[in-house]
Amino acid sequence: MSQPVQMNLEAGKEYHYCTCGKSKDGVLCDGSHKGTDFTPTAFSVKESKEYYLCSCKKSANEPFCDGTHTK
Repeated sequence: MSQPVQMNLEAGKEYHYCTCGKSKDGVLCDGSHKGTDFTPTAFSVKESKEYYLCSCKKSANEPFCDGTHTK
């Protein structure tokens, strides 16, 4: 079972959510998708704080964890 990844994110900064599952941390794109049909999803947050990002790739609220991994 994949657990969410806890990260401190900065307001207004653009992040790229990994959709292929091959990135080293499992949540932020590191370019590992190259050569596949996957494309990372750009996102930002409105408030600088700690967030839990989905690593199971099944959340209905990607890139954020919604607890789907527990089901």
